[in-house]
Amino acid sequence: MTDSPSEAEVMESGEGTEGVSASDVSALAEELGALVGATAWSDNFGVIRLEVERDNWVAAAAKLRGRGLELFSWLSAIDWSREVEVGEQVESPDDLDERFEVLCRLSSVKNADAVHLVAVVPKDDAQLPSLVGEFAGAEWHEREAAEMFGIDFPGNPAVDKHLYLPDAFEGNPLLKSFPLLSREVKPWPGTVDVEDMPTTENVEAAQDASGETDGGDE
Repeated sequence: MTDSPSEAEVMESGEGTEGVSASDVSALAEELGALVGATAWSDNFGVIRLEVERDNWVAAAAKLRGRGLELFSWLSAIDWSREVEVGEQVESPDDLDERFEVLCRLSSVKNADAVHLVAVVPKDDAQLPSLVGEFAGAEWHEREAAEMFGIDFPGNPAVDKHLYLPDAFEGNPLLKSFPLLSREVKPWPGTVDVEDMPTTENVEAAQDASGETDGGDE
């Protein structure tokens, strides 16, 4: 049995996080970007990200599947919003382009090839064609995104059926503008002071201080 390479050795060899060289990942990203007609692509940290127009969403996924990326791992969304109900506010809200980003991960079952396929969905028309026709497993993920973000997926036969919330529930809990009832009752705690982990120095200092105190009491 051989030892796994250290992080330094991996960085020195130029390999990405999935055991593929950085140059190979970049070449693959360019190839797949051209294949699907991506409007933009990147390979930061060894993760290929392909951005496509939403009317090209299903066709792009089908082309990637035909290229050997047959495993549908997950689908979710990001809410880019100026209004933040919980947590830190947006630094420059006026400069933020409000939108949804829908992402899905497709990968090969034979090698390390994998991509994140991304489509921008406008908030005033929050819908994206369903991938169920290409990947049956997308049904559950699209239902979750519909329930949590309010994004519609035309073509998904069960998109209106809730997975988690009661049917009478109003709102979409993963929107950044959605108020959390628990924070209405108790304000967000903010930064919490956490004591440093014990070290040899501060343990010895505490023992010395304890000894001096004991000696004084005698």
